[in-house]
Amino acid sequence: MKPLVKPLLETRLTGLSQDEFARDIWARTALLTRRASDFSDLFSAEAVDELISRRGLRTPFLRVAKDGATLPEASFTSSAGVGATVGDQLDDTALWRLFADGGTLVLQALQRTWGPVADFSARLSTELGHPVQANAYVTPPQNRGFDDHYDVHDVFVLQIEGTKRWLIREPVHPDPLRDQPWTDRRRAVAEAAKSEPCIDTVLEPGDVLYLPRGWLHAAQAQGEVSIHLTLGIHSWTRHALAEQLAQAALAMLREDPQMRGTLPLGVNGPEGEIDIVRERLVAAITRADPAPQFHRTRRSHGRPAALGPLAQLKAVDGLGPLSRVRLRGELEARLEGGRLSTRVGWLEFAETDLPSVARMLDGEVRTADDLGVELVERLLRAGVLVPAEQ
Repeated sequence: MKPLVKPLLETRLTGLSQDEFARDIWARTALLTRRASDFSDLFSAEAVDELISRRGLRTPFLRVAKDGATLPEASFTSSAGVGATVGDQLDDTALWRLFADGGTLVLQALQRTWGPVADFSARLSTELGHPVQANAYVTPPQNRGFDDHYDVHDVFVLQIEGTKRWLIREPVHPDPLRDQPWTDRRRAVAEAAKSEPCIDTVLEPGDVLYLPRGWLHAAQAQGEVSIHLTLGIHSWTRHALAEQLAQAALAMLREDPQMRGTLPLGVNGPEGEIDIVRERLVAAITRADPAPQFHRTRRSHGRPAALGPLAQLKAVDGLGPLSRVRLRGELEARLEGGRLSTRVGWLEFAETDLPSVARMLDGEVRTADDLGVELVERLLRAGVLVPAEQ
């Protein structure tokens, strides 16, 4: 039996159950939670120094902002010398100078580069059902990185070290889509920034601020270096679902000879043709199933859990009836008929294997003998199963 895993939303971010958060807060309003958790296990000043000085990070894993502007990458990158001559690696000396001069360091996509944040982000994504990205913002005392703006994704702000004053205002454009950035509404954002904020607060270590997409915000470090994590929740929207439905309908219309037909010679507009096109399109939308496209898109917006090639080879070479294996995490695995679709590709199975494949999908630890040694070897080689100790 799996150990009970307590939800991050309740235990570390908001103190609310998922039902309470969904009913009262999610995508509706900002929420400030004081002393939500101790986040020292996730990130720290030492982690910042490790990532910048010893990991060989390249752009775009870091950017630098100062007084509302993003600095050019050439100002903080260089070749790393013999054996590592790639020209866009982070230059720790240049970054130190920019930081000392008031620049905010933005470590991007920490769900790919820092293990504790990666694990936390993956769990939160599974819990919320939406993709999660993690950035860290490291701001010198009394400085700010960005002017008032809004994001096109929801965010959880986790204050790690130091303090930062946040000014929050309601949206000028509620629920912006991913292609509707705040820069499209600079004038409205600048005008709204002159109004009284609905939240004016200083975040301290352990505090969490949730903002739905579209909510205006600006922040400034106080008397010491501020480090906070931003967990960006890239929400699925009904508009995205509509796009996928339309794509499915258009794919169906490709098989309609009349829709593939040429418009009349000398046509000068849609008149006379649009009615039949609209009729066929509405009929196709009525019949179309957007689920396959939705799941393909969902798989493409995330990565599976880490896989160690040496541990995987050892598991294959040492495979026996008592070998313990489990489903690799964050695969978004779906069994449809005889096909298993995952983030690492798809596999077809014989009818006799399907009961074992279905049992594997519950995530429980299984022995190779339970699932079938040959099937387990195939799934280990495909990167679908991993040794249970991994």
